[in-house]
Amino acid sequence: MPQPVRIEPDREFINELREAGGDTLKRCYQCATCSVVCPLAPEDNPYPRKEMIWAQWGLKDKILDDIDIWLCHNCGACSDYCPRGANPAELLAAARNITYKKLTKPAILGTWMSSPKHLPKLIAIPALLFLIIWAISTGLSIPEGEIVFGKVFPGDYTIDPVFSLAFFFVLFTFYRGVTKMWKGFKEKTPTTFFVGPYKKPNFFEAARDVALDEIVTHRKWKECGDVTQADEQKFKGHFLVFWAFIALFAVTTIVFLGHWGGKVMHFIAPMGHTPMHLLNPVKLLANAGAIALVVGLWFLTKRRLDKDREKDSSSYYDWYLLGVIWAVAITGILSELLRLADAASLAYPIYYVHLVAVFMLIAYLPWSKLGHLVYRTTALIFTRMTGRVPAPPVQKKTFEI
Repeated sequence: MPQPVRIEPDREFINELREAGGDTLKRCYQCATCSVVCPLAPEDNPYPRKEMIWAQWGLKDKILDDIDIWLCHNCGACSDYCPRGANPAELLAAARNITYKKLTKPAILGTWMSSPKHLPKLIAIPALLFLIIWAISTGLSIPEGEIVFGKVFPGDYTIDPVFSLAFFFVLFTFYRGVTKMWKGFKEKTPTTFFVGPYKKPNFFEAARDVALDEIVTHRKWKECGDVTQADEQKFKGHFLVFWAFIALFAVTTIVFLGHWGGKVMHFIAPMGHTPMHLLNPVKLLANAGAIALVVGLWFLTKRRLDKDREKDSSSYYDWYLLGVIWAVAITGILSELLRLADAASLAYPIYYVHLVAVFMLIAYLPWSKLGHLVYRTTALIFTRMTGRVPAPPVQKKTFEI
């Protein structure tokens, strides 16, 4: 006869979920409507019903190692049909937000990013760093002559080393987080989902399928039942912001390679030389990326504002990321316009703020909501490899005689 299991709720974790956006979780009375209406929940052990009861009981380990919280696209269908207003979609989002913050160290950064009272600390780190650089380079003065931001923030000795270190720090942090996440999945997730005519994919096949179905095309979004106006805003916003980041990352890479590898890759050097002419192909790509970023942010911001007006309020964690990306976009565009207008007294300070915002976006990435690009991708690859989300059926070859 099985022995009874004593459950000891983690009340601190319950409160953390509430603060992260799952404040209505106690309304759930386990009717399972949410799991029934979700078009993406697998038939075998569907979500989010079980996640709701785990959250109510404060079962922290089950929630944080639950691979199903990453399958949700947060379309809100489960929340719309919930007869009690328990809002399961926001509970899953809150669980993901907490997971971002707890996967890697230093955990203090995740704590700082969860509350507005710590925002000055997050700003102060890059603000002081770049202020010291400015003080060393020009004594905090505005250089005369043509506006070249490298006069204040020399790329070779300041910008490139600072952001290169930040980049490798982020890579190492993601490596530790992904390793920990994968280990948790292997320990807590069954690997016997494969039934029917399915072929078990290897890592690379699963990564390919995830890239095509989930990331590049956002095709899975269309499977979330009836598409509302809010869903369209979210889809357009995410799609445009994703491709804007791809374009801007490509521009940054070309500039970096053009500068540091120009003698070897001479075909890149002319395109990557800054400041660029407006008709330079790389500059055109950068400006196109900036426009796509602003339009995408507008869609996402409008959706958040609409949710707040409907009293389905967003958490600070959601607004933090939007605010940082808006700061990057606006200060980047203003820096270019002010440089073209030869307004040095404004161009250099705005560029300084731009560097602060970019640092906050990159260096704090593993603890921000944008970290889902890595963590969610990891989870989705695992689901394909274990059959939690089946790969396409194996096609049998037929021959006509």
